Amino acid sequence: MSVATTKSSAGVASPPLTSHVRGYLERIRGGDIGALPAILGLVVLCTTFSILRPVFLSSGNFANLLTQGAAVTVIAMGLVFVLLLGEIDLSAGFASGVCAAVLAVLLTEHGWPWYTAVVVSLLTGVLIGLALGVLVAKLGIPSFVVTLAGFLAFQGVMLTLMNNGSNISIQDKTILAIANKNVTPFLGWLVLVVGVAAYAALQVVRARRRAARELTTDPLVLIAIRVGSLAVAGGIAVYVLNLERSRNAIVVSLKGVPIVVPIIAILLLLWTFVLRRTAYGRHLYAVGGNKEAARRAGINVDAIRISAFVICSTMAAVGGLIAASRANSVDPNTGGSNVLLYAVGAAVIGGTSLFGGKGRVLDAVLGGAVVAVIDNGMGLMGYSAGVKYIVTGSVLLLAAGVDALSRRRAAATGLR
Repeated sequence: MSVATTKSSAGVASPPLTSHVRGYLERIRGGDIGALPAILGLVVLCTTFSILRPVFLSSGNFANLLTQGAAVTVIAMGLVFVLLLGEIDLSAGFASGVCAAVLAVLLTEHGWPWYTAVVVSLLTGVLIGLALGVLVAKLGIPSFVVTLAGFLAFQGVMLTLMNNGSNISIQDKTILAIANKNVTPFLGWLVLVVGVAAYAALQVVRARRRAARELTTDPLVLIAIRVGSLAVAGGIAVYVLNLERSRNAIVVSLKGVPIVVPIIAILLLLWTFVLRRTAYGRHLYAVGGNKEAARRAGINVDAIRISAFVICSTMAAVGGLIAASRANSVDPNTGGSNVLLYAVGAAVIGGTSLFGGKGRVLDAVLGGAVVAVIDNGMGLMGYSAGVKYIVTGSVLLLAAGVDALSRRRAAATGLR
């Protein structure tokens, strides 16, 4: 007996849930695995560290895990736009450092209000991205060379801004709150409820619009599963973060969702909307998939390429702001060390292709979570920094290998 299809409000048949499951499995067999490796990796890593070090599951460590990987995750979000074009930005780490240094100098040495200093810092990121994009798109210099030059030059800019090595402390309470304070427990629940309701509304609106165009729609069961999964996962996270994390709650209470978490959620929603729901996003994927075909289709390829670098450097500026907030200061190493490597690794581990044309902003969040879990979990187990780098590098190589193999499989099956 065959499974009957459901009907939308416009009378258009939508395939049953089993058809969606079969279609998803077929895409996986065809090489379109998306973020599945990152999700499976997160499950395995979290399970392993939870067994070996039960403190890994504590509310205090969970909150620390979220703030620990925030800056890298935000920078990785911006890198997704460049990677979608098959390009690379090796300067993103130190670009975030330069923007953080501009913020610190304006706040501390010139006494500017935080909001003005933040705007100037973000504009610095825009200008950096514009310069890099023009050199790549208009002059035809390979992005590897341009951004490698930026990687070196921005270190010099930071040293100049900071008087050749001084450390600038940040005292502004608003800036410090970004990575060090939490929203109230009530506000955390309110944000979750609003977010889940908005997601559910978007899913329903999307289904109705597709039905109005006489296109197949997702069954209500699948929509309910998506919304329910988000509600359950978010509810567990908010509940754990609302637990008291202070060892002496009488003196100071420490509970609630870190402020940086809603910031990342807003950025995720914003850029996901841009990539999936706007003509700009479609053009970006088109240029990344086949630049010459996109040009012949009337897309301004140079403008798209320049804009990707602008977005990347602007997000690096946001990442620098978060890093400065978490450290309470800016020094010549801000944005340096392993920041760039972790950010690129986060985007690739999450599922963004190094070959262009494939990736989502969500990939950066998932990959950033993998990197943060590895760093945090191995730190709890007492492993050295050297071992952490070896493991993270191995995971990155594995992700790149899976990407290459999945592309080959997709080409063989005709999915690409």
